[in-house]
Amino acid sequence: MSGPLNVVAVVGTLRSPSRTTALAELILATLAAQTETESQVIEVHTLGPDLAGAAEREQLGEKAEAALRAVESADLVIAASPVLQGSYSGLFKHFFDFIAPYALAAKPVVLAATGGSDRHALVVEHALRPLFAFLQAWTAPAGIYLSAGDFDGTTILNPEVYERIEMAIADVVPIAVALAAARQSAAN
Repeated sequence: MSGPLNVVAVVGTLRSPSRTTALAELILATLAAQTETESQVIEVHTLGPDLAGAAEREQLGEKAEAALRAVESADLVIAASPVLQGSYSGLFKHFFDFIAPYALAAKPVVLAATGGSDRHALVVEHALRPLFAFLQAWTAPAGIYLSAGDFDGTTILNPEVYERIEMAIADVVPIAVALAAARQSAAN
């Protein structure tokens, strides 16, 4: 593959600043330290007016449509959401409802979530992973979850998260690079 890995982080947060965005940005920074990347963070709350009244993709505003195209054309996606009522945020799900069928098929995805307590730690396995399995994405075996106690504001305090991020990146980067090279080769 020639050129940087195109990485898009979709953050299901409902406000800024947020712990979930801080986690996604740490994943992006760790990834950029290991391989050349071109990255973008999409906070779905900024797309709210473009998403809120839409039932079909044709009804979306230009900003939401551009965000969807960015995800669909990414080499690697980081999907991060805060836990609300035991699952990902509704706006996060509404965003992914508009992804074109098969646009994420075999696309590498790193799953991450933040929640108020450790009681929500299985949200990665019981909510995020099934959503991306339905979309036929290739999800990294290691998911990343942090609770409120792992933060001071938006500063991550838990040193174990760095190991977890390194593990997820080690799993996903070779796949993302190989798939990007194959797509590039097929296009030439």
